Amino acid sequence: MIQTGAMEWRDALFLHWPVETSALQPLVPPSVTLQTYDGAAWISIVAFVLAAARPPRVPAVLGFPAFGEINVRTYVGADGRDGVWFFSLDAGSRLAVEAARAATNLPYFRARVRWQRANDHVQWESERHDRRAPDARFAADARFGGDVRISAPGTLDAFLVERYSLFAVNRRGQTTRIDVRHQPWLLRNASVTIAANTLLSAAGIPVGTEPLVHVSPGVSVRSFGPTVLRHGELVEPPSLSR
Repeated sequence: MIQTGAMEWRDALFLHWPVETSALQPLVPPSVTLQTYDGAAWISIVAFVLAAARPPRVPAVLGFPAFGEINVRTYVGADGRDGVWFFSLDAGSRLAVEAARAATNLPYFRARVRWQRANDHVQWESERHDRRAPDARFAADARFGGDVRISAPGTLDAFLVERYSLFAVNRRGQTTRIDVRHQPWLLRNASVTIAANTLLSAAGIPVGTEPLVHVSPGVSVRSFGPTVLRHGELVEPPSLSR
């Protein structure tokens, strides 16, 4: 696959909830398979700073200005790859939202996203105001500590964070895949106080437990695609072919 971009994902906050499979199955297309861990499906809110987004071979200092992004996702597989399916991606850059929607048809929405990082905690606030989706709010303060670690293969941590593909459906109704490459996430445990969260209810997803929480300083990312999946085969669209 041909590299299409590079970026930094910084100061990431992961919140994860187990969910009944029956609650999520109707919300993902039949072209992808909803994945479970110990019998439960999972829904996650992931907040991070997207910085230095740029085309390949362009220096990071010339990248797009940093902005906050908060997405809602679940875990799926297709084409022999483990990946994610997004219900929403709220971003603090109008230009980035419209460009990403045009390029990928992912459900990006305009939002006001603010964050603040201190030594042992990170705060996030977001207000979505986009006519293409219900209004939604999110506010959380995560405090963290303990050792930094990389998730071990086969663990729940790895199931939730070590995902290197994302799937979408384009305007032609075709399932597409974007791949990312980066070093494993460096994780720390955290506790969180959630002051507001209507992101999940706006997506029609009920949760009723305290979330599993991770934080990470972030990763440097390269992206590849999108490419089109047809009958289980990966087909590069003409614009990306060699």
